Amino acid sequence: MSTFKETFASYDWNNIQEKIYASTTEDVKRVLQKDRHKLEDFLVLLSPAAEASLEQMAHIAQSITQRRFGKTIQLYAPLYLSNECQNICTYCGFSMDNKLKRKTLSDGELMMEAMALKAMGLQHVLLVSGEANKIVGVEYFQNAIRLLKPHFSQISIEVQPLEQDEYELMQRAGVHTVLVYQETYHQEVYKAYHPKGKKSNFEYRLDTPDRIGKAGIHKIGLGVLLGLEDWRTDSFFNALHINYLQKQYWRTKYSVSFPRLRPAEGIIEPNFVMEDRHLLQLICAYRIWNPDLEISISTRESAHFRNHIIPLGVTTMSAASKTNPGGYVVDPQSLEQFEISDERSMETIIDLIRSSGYDPIMKDWDGAYNGLLNL
Repeated sequence: MSTFKETFASYDWNNIQEKIYASTTEDVKRVLQKDRHKLEDFLVLLSPAAEASLEQMAHIAQSITQRRFGKTIQLYAPLYLSNECQNICTYCGFSMDNKLKRKTLSDGELMMEAMALKAMGLQHVLLVSGEANKIVGVEYFQNAIRLLKPHFSQISIEVQPLEQDEYELMQRAGVHTVLVYQETYHQEVYKAYHPKGKKSNFEYRLDTPDRIGKAGIHKIGLGVLLGLEDWRTDSFFNALHINYLQKQYWRTKYSVSFPRLRPAEGIIEPNFVMEDRHLLQLICAYRIWNPDLEISISTRESAHFRNHIIPLGVTTMSAASKTNPGGYVVDPQSLEQFEISDERSMETIIDLIRSSGYDPIMKDWDGAYNGLLNL
């Protein structure tokens, strides 16, 4: 069976970039008048020409989101299992060449962290680790899921890419969602950001969502690290990937995240600074193009931005996040993968969502949407 690699090879980065920046205000008006949108329309909505229509895009995005998902926001928090990593990545605090105290949670520590999240009322937990399959491999993940499954209705993972049969094991163990980010689709510069480790294999990582789809995982989450390369072009290729997957694995649900490069131990400065208005444009473009896509915003973003983004396309938010293993109760001083920006408590975020006229969902999202609340 073919994979996304064949589709990807038929597109050229420079050609797509030229098309994006050549889009005109007339192109934008034409796209915004349509009821259904194709990938070519998404390209136009990413363009600098679309910035002048941001208010109209936000209005359309809000209307689509409320019709499709109701006035609800699902909440989750990450649970970092380990900061061990066998990769060198120039943008990550866990990079193998960073001299830091490494930690992997024991069973007891895992449960202490889990109960701290449970005490916040959460039913959805995202398990995250560095990419070190000899220390935190499939057996470790299976054991962690076995321990957590009685306590959470939804378990997601963001770990190293696995083989199809390993994803099948994860699915049987109880994993609901797998998140995997290409980081950048600019193949010519990918190696510069990932000089050593398994992650340096661009094509293996590119084929990972295909392996997840073939394994029958319920939901796949994609995204790019905003700040490495031109966000407009990278986001087009991320959407191209989602478009392919939705056609190939149509029973699977999909989400997209928007991690902007944040300060961390030993990392590079962003090559491309993405301003708040551009992130808003990108979120609205995704929502207009793909009404069924779940859209997630993390605590990487500022409290100010998160306060205002709730009605404009977002369906899922993290809250009270710690990005270090043991960060909630076991070892709060261990090194973070990156600095979060919104440090407010879960209770504060719940109150914010409610004061915005939305319903915070703490359990399985799939049973929560489809118009819980009408306009």
